[in-house]
Amino acid sequence: MLDVALYIVATPIGNLSDLSPRAIETLSRVGLIAAEDTRHSQRLLTHFNINTRQISVHDHNERQRVDMILQHLEEGTSVALISDAGTPVISDPGYVLVKGVREAGHRVIPVPGCVAFITALCASGLPATSFAFQGFAPPKGRAREQFFEACADDTKTQIFYESCHRIQASLEVMASVFGGDRPACVARELTKTYETIKHGTLAELIEWVAADANQRKGEFVVIVQGAPAQDTSEIDAKTLSMLSVMIEELPLKQAAGLVAKITGIKKNTLYQAALELKEG
Repeated sequence: MLDVALYIVATPIGNLSDLSPRAIETLSRVGLIAAEDTRHSQRLLTHFNINTRQISVHDHNERQRVDMILQHLEEGTSVALISDAGTPVISDPGYVLVKGVREAGHRVIPVPGCVAFITALCASGLPATSFAFQGFAPPKGRAREQFFEACADDTKTQIFYESCHRIQASLEVMASVFGGDRPACVARELTKTYETIKHGTLAELIEWVAADANQRKGEFVVIVQGAPAQDTSEIDAKTLSMLSVMIEELPLKQAAGLVAKITGIKKNTLYQAALELKEG
């Protein structure tokens, strides 16, 4: 007998064999499955002979579904939340529902499994001790440039999702912002038949994607090595004092950029110094 709760169940990102025995048992025994796309999920459920009733919970109806699911929980019916692939809430619907269920006092129980960006990171060969998952960039224009610019000076490994329609354009913007020589990895169609994990600089990866139309198909994770740590020991006391005043009034990147214009010191170096000042 399952405890009455909302179960957050991770599903395969490609290979159906990655669905865990615990996930199969949970999906078979709950009273209701809240699925991002019931038609898509039905193929998975049929494969494992799971006959649990489904309702849809997606970006356009999630808020309306919260009350319905709370009613099921209050009546003693357990509910499982699944997305089309991977772990719900991670660049998928679910946050609003989980927040609502917790605020109503019901249990939320994770049933872990696949996450595309973790799957890619562990095979990327890039540092994994400290990383930042950024999700999808804005689709185009200045908003996309600003999105990547906000990550450019971060020393943590940066992880992005991207679609087949925008992969080449996004890599080109990344190269212009991070520098074409920044080490990176493109992971495509993970756990599926045409899984590809390609390493290189951003400039090399742009050439690779442009040269082969097959490498512009599928779902992508792009991992970019963090910015090199800057030596801030040679910044003089006057500059540090100026920077200290600036970060009291401005965001770190803006303060570093302004002091860089005044002093001629590299923005990355000043940003690192600003981080150290902020952290005490």
